[in-house]
Amino acid sequence: MLTERQITGRDAAFATELGYGAIRMRGQYDAVINAAAGREQIDSAVMDVLRLGLHQVAAMRVPDHAAVAVTVAIAREAIGIGPSGFVNAILRAVTEGPYETFLEQVAPAEDDSVEALSIRYSHPVWVVRALRQALIGSGRDPGDLAAVLAAGNGQPPVTLVARPSLIGPEQLAAQVEALTKRPAVIGSLAPTAVIMARGAPGDLASVRHGQAGVQDQGSQCVAWALANAEVEHDQGEWLDLCAGPGGKAALLGGIVRQRGGRLTANEPQPHRAELVRGAVKHLGADVTVTELDGREVEGQFDRVLVDVPCTGLGALRRRPEARWRHSPADLATLGPLQRDLLRAALRVTRPGGVVAYTTCSPHLAETRLVVEDVIAGRDDASLIDAGQVPPVPPDAVGADGSAQLWTDRHGADAMFLALIRRS
Repeated sequence: MLTERQITGRDAAFATELGYGAIRMRGQYDAVINAAAGREQIDSAVMDVLRLGLHQVAAMRVPDHAAVAVTVAIAREAIGIGPSGFVNAILRAVTEGPYETFLEQVAPAEDDSVEALSIRYSHPVWVVRALRQALIGSGRDPGDLAAVLAAGNGQPPVTLVARPSLIGPEQLAAQVEALTKRPAVIGSLAPTAVIMARGAPGDLASVRHGQAGVQDQGSQCVAWALANAEVEHDQGEWLDLCAGPGGKAALLGGIVRQRGGRLTANEPQPHRAELVRGAVKHLGADVTVTELDGREVEGQFDRVLVDVPCTGLGALRRRPEARWRHSPADLATLGPLQRDLLRAALRVTRPGGVVAYTTCSPHLAETRLVVEDVIAGRDDASLIDAGQVPPVPPDAVGADGSAQLWTDRHGADAMFLALIRRS
């Protein structure tokens, strides 16, 4: 939309923050708006406009009078003169004092109940509860919950991946520094990660030509862990079972290409399979893209990545709408699929090979419980201690050997990783 309307530079940054921020913080803003209005039944279009106005007041460097004036003008143009008067009244009531004072009325800072944390940090109650349980299940202090919620509202850095066999991280970092005139930082969680402090990735020739891409450190970390896990009699046949949209497939494909092997990247949805083809096209014949149901893939592979569909609760910084799109009911649909895909991954793994089960969610129902259910009673599958496999950070590893990254602790998406050896 920004491109269509030729909005660039600071205006593009402002529009992006306004849109993403209003979506991210709608839980908090709705509570404040309802309190100011004295009721909860407000037309959805009016709520949209009020959220946009409130984000300028609460989180952007926009003077209150300007935020109120432009929001009322938008309401008048978009939904009518009558609703614009209501918008004006609500925003003026909220801006009479500091915003934090109004927020204290609906979610006092000293109140650490799930309901108060849900409002203050703008996460649905069920997500707050799930994250608290995930902290406990990972061996972390549940008192860290506020820090985890705050991290989910943070601004993620632009992280690039230097795709092996196409470009090295030092070369990519040099290109970033030449473009931005600022130092580039090699990531701590993956040897291919380069942090870009400013600028647009598309301005880099290496990104335009597919030698590099945008990929969070957490995603790179779990791919490297699979590549570095010890495999008996590795024949160089690797599989990415759920490859769309292709970021991990491109990274694994580059690694296996350097080692003289091949990658099969499978994605059942045609439009996502096309994205995979675009991501791996520069790796040539070393990567084959297939479009099969992951539960029906055949063959025998040494290393299998199964990055299952999930609620995405570990990447709320990047996809703020995910917290509002999903509900606990989704777990009832995702859980059986996740288990089926992990079973399929084990079925096509050679004895002595390794499966990496990963999700971009810390929810116990999508992570440890899935792995426990699938390998329970099997004598041909056992967990590997992920802490012994670089580049997994030791402080991410639980008592069972699986790993859970946390945004507040590791600065990455909250990826889960279980390395399972097929014996």
